[in-house]
Amino acid sequence: MSETSQRLRQVELFDSLVDEDLDRICRDVEDVRLEPGEVLFGEGEWGDRAYVITDGEIEILKASQRREVLLAVRGPGEVIGEMALLHQEPRNATARARTTVNLLAIPKESLHDLLDTSPRAARAIFDGFLTRLKATNAQLKQSERMAQLGTLTAGVAHELNNPAAAVARAARRLQDELASFAALAASNEAAAIEEVFVAPGEPKGSLDPLARSDAESEVEDWLDEHELDEPWELAPDLIDAGVGVAELDALAARISGEELGRALRLTAASAVVQRTAREIGDAAGRISTIVRALKGYAYLDQAPVQDVDVRQGLDDTLAILAHKTRDVRVVREFSDDLPTITALGTELNQVWTNLIDNACDALAEIEGGDPTLTIRAAATDDAVVVEIEDNGPGIPEAIQEKIFDAFFTTKAPGEGTGLGLQISYRIVVLEHSGDLRVDSEPGRITFQARLPLDQPDRPATTEEDAMAATICEHLKTTM
Repeated sequence: MSETSQRLRQVELFDSLVDEDLDRICRDVEDVRLEPGEVLFGEGEWGDRAYVITDGEIEILKASQRREVLLAVRGPGEVIGEMALLHQEPRNATARARTTVNLLAIPKESLHDLLDTSPRAARAIFDGFLTRLKATNAQLKQSERMAQLGTLTAGVAHELNNPAAAVARAARRLQDELASFAALAASNEAAAIEEVFVAPGEPKGSLDPLARSDAESEVEDWLDEHELDEPWELAPDLIDAGVGVAELDALAARISGEELGRALRLTAASAVVQRTAREIGDAAGRISTIVRALKGYAYLDQAPVQDVDVRQGLDDTLAILAHKTRDVRVVREFSDDLPTITALGTELNQVWTNLIDNACDALAEIEGGDPTLTIRAAATDDAVVVEIEDNGPGIPEAIQEKIFDAFFTTKAPGEGTGLGLQISYRIVVLEHSGDLRVDSEPGRITFQARLPLDQPDRPATTEEDAMAATICEHLKTTM
């Protein structure tokens, strides 16, 4: 028995082969040596060989959200790279030498011969891949959740920053204005203002830009004719206070000179104080809306299973993803009589997040045009149906049947893990006994989630069950 045969005989995949079959494989095997840091194969590459590690360690890495996730470290006796050959798909991870590594490279044809002649080898492939996929799936799901959490946190922080900054600016301005307002209010001109402006005019803030500009010009000209200081600064605030030329003429009939100037500055300061107070209220209200949406999105302080308002979940998700939809026209088509469903609220919101986030990524590819995200929710006799549609480039028909597969992604390595839609499918189909499907053509893609009103009593299908069934299908088609 050759040295290569002896080395392969130590690996479970080959230990049941008769000497003749093993010798035939050994004739095609090549020795490969890597130094620390060298890449054996990269994610996304097509391969024509599987490898048996005979000495040293190999790191298995997956690009996720522009960073590398260490999935596993493989050592002597382990086989790597075989599933890409069996599935006839690109490598779904990168293999890099952790130490000095010696490997035996097995050509694709020899691997197929092995599986054809040895049921035990096929079983070893199955068992090893199932164990490996479970571990990889768990790690990447956690990575996906953390990446999604980071995206949501960044978005919420961005949304909160704007109103919080507005509150801070308005509070500083209010402090300054109140100081001058207090001094002016103590003057004799306050009485004249009260008498003249018993019925103050309507604030001009609701005027369209052109009409407001004309009104400001008229007031500014009036102030300039009466030789008042800085009329260009005073005019906008007087317009906000509802003071036009008619009100100015009425006040000028009672007082003039420096008294008129102080009275108008008092009026303007009052308008600024009121406007600033409204700004603080609006900004604080926006913060409260975001916090309320975030609490609803996460279903804080609630049981995992509860009566879920799907419409509210969609609205909360859109509020949390406002930074993603800023340049997108969002169309809501929700039925008024939408019933609640018994469901895992947080899990469903994860589905809406994945689908809306993917739609926004697709819409970002549109150059010009009218990027539109349409969200529909309606009820049938036995289900709530949610559709999320975008007018992006669509999904090619050739890959539509693969989009719910684990690790399948059309994005470049590092842009996505290929788990978002697989997780969404699991949540809708396995956890809620529903249905998730896609319909696409050039210029349109629609994801439809169907959620039953009544959840049937049936044994739960675990992720391991679904994963094992998927692997069996792959093996039936490749062996």
